Amino acid sequence: MQRIVSYRPPCPTRYSRRCQTIPRKLALQITRILAVRHGETAWNRDTRIQGHTDIALNERGRWQAERLGEALKDEPIAAIYASDLGRAFETAQAVARVKGLKVVPNTSLRERHFGQFEGHTWADLEQRWPTEALAWRKRMPDFAPAGGESLHQLQLRVIPAVLALAARHPGEQVLMVAHGGVLDILYRAATRLELQAPRSWELPNTGINRLLWSPEGLSLVGWGDTQHLQIETGSALDEPSA
Repeated sequence: MQRIVSYRPPCPTRYSRRCQTIPRKLALQITRILAVRHGETAWNRDTRIQGHTDIALNERGRWQAERLGEALKDEPIAAIYASDLGRAFETAQAVARVKGLKVVPNTSLRERHFGQFEGHTWADLEQRWPTEALAWRKRMPDFAPAGGESLHQLQLRVIPAVLALAARHPGEQVLMVAHGGVLDILYRAATRLELQAPRSWELPNTGINRLLWSPEGLSLVGWGDTQHLQIETGSALDEPSA
């Protein structure tokens, strides 16, 4: 389900929410961003922490990626950027095939590095590292699992990279395929929420999220559109069995 949380029509932050048009000069400076989380993996199903561990899409994830490609086939997309981790890159390739574009890998779009947490389920973390798990659940900005990244470090990696990529395409639309942690950081940047604020939004696999970039920063247009994943019973679009 799509969650519309910003302007109609979308306007950069210094313009009124009631603005009806974007000045032409400003429109030529704006980059529209389609930000998408990768398709499902077996570790997603198992609630197992992936981080930088390179886990492939499962059957459902590949189906989600194909549906994403179909959903975006008529969208004007100037470039496709993706995390170099397989689950994100493969998801992006499903769109690239439809659009006749190449996927440009970018390591700054990788998931947060979870260090010793990687490969463990949420239940494992509670049992093995209860203190660290509590800091993780409370979203302590400077907490990092042993060998991993803090939320603050993730933010410092992701935001400059996304802004730089967006700045290459003024007046155009780009697709960025990444991970849940990256999408969370982008949502907070666009809505001016601090890192420790509780999350009230979902991060669905292959959900389509729309943002705007202008020289003034990011703003949010829509979030979590999963209409392309709705099952049409008895048709070729049926969801694969788990």
